[in-house]
Amino acid sequence: MTRFLFCFLALWIVSCGEKDSDSSSVIFAGEIVNPTNDKIVLFRGDEALDTAYLDQFNRFAIKLDSVVEGLHHFQHLPEEQYVYLEKGDSIQLRLNTINFDESLVFSGTGEEINNFMVEMFLTDETEERLVYKFYKLEPGVFATKIDSLKSSKLQSLETLYQENSLSEGAYQMAKAGIEYGSYIYMEAYPFYHRKKTGEKIFHSLPEDFYDYRESINYNNEGLTYLRPYYNFMKYHLGNLSFMGCKKNCGDIKLGENQLHFNQHKLKLIDSLVKQKELRDNLFRNVAVDYLLKYDNEENIGKFIADFHKLSGNNSHMGEINTLYEGIKRMQPSKQLPELVLYSAEEQPIALSELTHGKKTVFYFWSGSEMGHFKNMSRRIAKLKTKYPKYNFIGINLRTDMNRWKSLVESQNLSPTEQYWAKDYDTFRHSLIISEPNKSIIAKDGIILDAFANVYQSF
Repeated sequence: MTRFLFCFLALWIVSCGEKDSDSSSVIFAGEIVNPTNDKIVLFRGDEALDTAYLDQFNRFAIKLDSVVEGLHHFQHLPEEQYVYLEKGDSIQLRLNTINFDESLVFSGTGEEINNFMVEMFLTDETEERLVYKFYKLEPGVFATKIDSLKSSKLQSLETLYQENSLSEGAYQMAKAGIEYGSYIYMEAYPFYHRKKTGEKIFHSLPEDFYDYRESINYNNEGLTYLRPYYNFMKYHLGNLSFMGCKKNCGDIKLGENQLHFNQHKLKLIDSLVKQKELRDNLFRNVAVDYLLKYDNEENIGKFIADFHKLSGNNSHMGEINTLYEGIKRMQPSKQLPELVLYSAEEQPIALSELTHGKKTVFYFWSGSEMGHFKNMSRRIAKLKTKYPKYNFIGINLRTDMNRWKSLVESQNLSPTEQYWAKDYDTFRHSLIISEPNKSIIAKDGIILDAFANVYQSF
């Protein structure tokens, strides 16, 4: 039945040379080469609209009776990417997970805007490395170069618009992506310029440097999940908060007083952003970013009180409260969580049992990220030499047990220093695993530092 459905929908896509303007339905289908899991999930914002499982030929098909026209995204874990959908679209994709974004190609009605978005996404990745070299330039020269990059992309969009008759909605969304992407560089300039040049104070800027700010729309619902728009909002609000506080708050060392700085950001979001989804997402971003900087327990309590006051109906409130409670439980002198690991002999052992008698450093790795694993292995080898009185214990996450055991053997790892975690989500939430180089230092079941970093803390 799955194969029949895919073939039927694929034939429908091929046969549709033009969008069916009388139909409100949408077909989204395709083929995944080298799949990393067995399904595709289609989202509109945070809402999962439908899930399609891959058939024996790694193909999938989704048919929606109706769609809210605009930006969507699809997920094939651990990757995801945009897809722009309009009523009557019949669109097919093909990608190879080994080069997920680079190999992604759309065909069928709606292909033009979607292939253009992929092209812009890849261009932006390359452009970031180029722009980083520009930050040394004087502000006027820098602004001219950024404007030139933006104009080139806008011209490509304009050509596509004229030749393929993109809908007005698709055109405006793509245009916003280009414009807000360039504005990110402008917001970042003062900070990166000082870093690159070593100047002690922020460089003075021309009066017209931020003229684009006059056109900013803080409440565009259709752009809420557009990456350049959302990322711009984060940079922009951070810039406004920092510079505003620097000007008005006296002798506050913002690099050291993260609570003060992030309280400013909460108030700024509250005053500028009214569109609920964007507002909730920006509040969430500030909260997660601050909480994971590991301030003291008194300060994070003050921050959470302000967060609840300003964003009490936040759709991410459960996640933020869980993170907050988890961080409180992971403070120094508290007991390690009661979690169970498994040895190479598949024997269960409590996390705390591995810390008896010696300071123990737990670090984390995954069999699906071999580059990180190899870097981590080299780093741990150096630390073991430098700190011979410490135990170093590797905890494997998100890997099949048999593959993990195979890697332990093939990479010549000591089985007595490697353990496997069965439930990734439980470990991630309980131990607050938010970045790949995180480590935890404990002794006799007591936490010494739950937010150490294998490159920065030793």
